[in-house]
Amino acid sequence: MSLLQNIRRVARPYGKTAQAILRWRRFSFEDVPPVFGNAKPKSGSHLLLQILNGFTRIMPYRYVDAEPVRTIQAGGGRREADEILADLRRIPRGVIGWGYVDATPENASFLTSAGRVNYFIYRDPRDMLVSQVFFATDMHEEHGMHEHYKSLPDFGERLKVAITGIDQAGLKMVSVKERYEGVFQWFGQRNVLCLRFEDLINNRDAALHSMLDEVEKTGYQIPMPRAEAMSVLVEAIQPRKSHTFRSGKTGGWVDHFGEEHKKLFKDVAGDLLVRLGYEKDNDW
Repeated sequence: MSLLQNIRRVARPYGKTAQAILRWRRFSFEDVPPVFGNAKPKSGSHLLLQILNGFTRIMPYRYVDAEPVRTIQAGGGRREADEILADLRRIPRGVIGWGYVDATPENASFLTSAGRVNYFIYRDPRDMLVSQVFFATDMHEEHGMHEHYKSLPDFGERLKVAITGIDQAGLKMVSVKERYEGVFQWFGQRNVLCLRFEDLINNRDAALHSMLDEVEKTGYQIPMPRAEAMSVLVEAIQPRKSHTFRSGKTGGWVDHFGEEHKKLFKDVAGDLLVRLGYEKDNDW
């Protein structure tokens, strides 16, 4: 990180807080409920982030944290549980946090305590896999799978590896079934609204209303008429402004899954899609 980038990173919270003070004409931001936006990687986190930034325009939050709380560190490998929990506790009151956090007992106990609001976004595993392969191959050279994916002859071969996972020559990536074990751990947690990426795209208004309802379940009253708040959130959603934007559509997996990929996915994942509600049976 350059000196200028570091200065901007340090100065950002002060600048954003000053903007919030002017916008809301207040110095205290203690009354809004703590909000954390959580995501399965490559499942719409930046769409969720845009919505959370919209929250700062309809409720007196200071800003959305610039850095996500991560379970996997930048260079690969899992971070220690106490490091992750410390990051969660470090988010100031009145600041919206976000990240990629597992439902460990420590994380869940802290995030789901009374008065807190949590969103967890996940996506059709087939679309997630396609997105991950494109991202790791073409958009993020530092990704742990970049070199291996580039060494394979085509997208189809990369997709097979994404489905099965890999554990060889210093590379370790779990199968698609193992990846989604953490998703089920968030289901049924108190004070957590689990959202499908597809619903935020195809049933946007209903999904946004449910997100606002989740805030008001804490007893906090959003200081803006619901119709006006909805307009602000809709305006905030601009997928093409995300640096990871590729297609922004749902169901794109059908263009990349051949019969061999379908069979391999079913062999590896079993009834995963049925359990997630994406298919009624394994005949797809």
